[in-house]
Amino acid sequence: MLIKDIYAATENLSPSNVIGQGIAGKVYRGVLANGWPVAVKHIVKNEHAETFLREVTSLSHIRHPNLVSLRGYYDGQEECFLVYELCTNGNLSEWLFGKDKNLSWIQRIRIALGCACGLWFLHIYPEGCIVHRDIKPTNILLGVDMEPKLSDFGLSRVMELGVSHVSSEVRGTFGYVDPEYRHNHKVNAAGDVYSFGMVLLQLLSGKRAINIMNTDKPMSLDKMASTLIQEGNVLEFADPRLNGNYSVEAFDVSLKLALSCTGTRSSGHPWSKLCRG
Repeated sequence: MLIKDIYAATENLSPSNVIGQGIAGKVYRGVLANGWPVAVKHIVKNEHAETFLREVTSLSHIRHPNLVSLRGYYDGQEECFLVYELCTNGNLSEWLFGKDKNLSWIQRIRIALGCACGLWFLHIYPEGCIVHRDIKPTNILLGVDMEPKLSDFGLSRVMELGVSHVSSEVRGTFGYVDPEYRHNHKVNAAGDVYSFGMVLLQLLSGKRAINIMNTDKPMSLDKMASTLIQEGNVLEFADPRLNGNYSVEAFDVSLKLALSCTGTRSSGHPWSKLCRG
């Protein structure tokens, strides 16, 4: 993609078009010459060249309804750009924690299913398992029909066929990183499974991944859920904003699935049955 097309789409990177700010740079709303609405990530290359390379490597050749589409990119000497489809409903974090937004029970389940299908696709990719490494609500974008799309592949790793794991420094977001990965530095699909479990717990509860109200002894969301189960108070875990409008049976099944994800220590895919219907 030509640099002039990117600047034209974003009105010369106008501050009024900024829709996000990440570690690697700002994200701008734009419209390409063909009419496609896009989100353009601006990356300062000398600081985050690795992020750019990983995103292009992971997304340039794969397509799935639950993965954000890379429309194009520009690779310059000092700066580079990634051009994605624009997801008009923002990210999951805004809907879970925003004061003026709320998700119905059905929307939450559909988002969970879509995320699971996207991850399953990545993990069984024929050319090698793609591990995302940073699954969290801010990296789950929502399309026009609230369909989820996994985004931000700046930390992703591709494992060659037949390889069970790759060693790496611990990367990811506090509260979503598999404790075992923090201990052994082995990257594999199990790390994404754990992160997915934490996101599913958030969809059920509307709570943050870590309870920071008690700064002396913060409790992770999976520990909180396990405690409520042991005490027989499962429904206390439900997001009050659901107003009781959910299937108790489906809630119980979803909660157990989430805890199986945060408790699993294998490269299995507990969501494969969900994706197959």
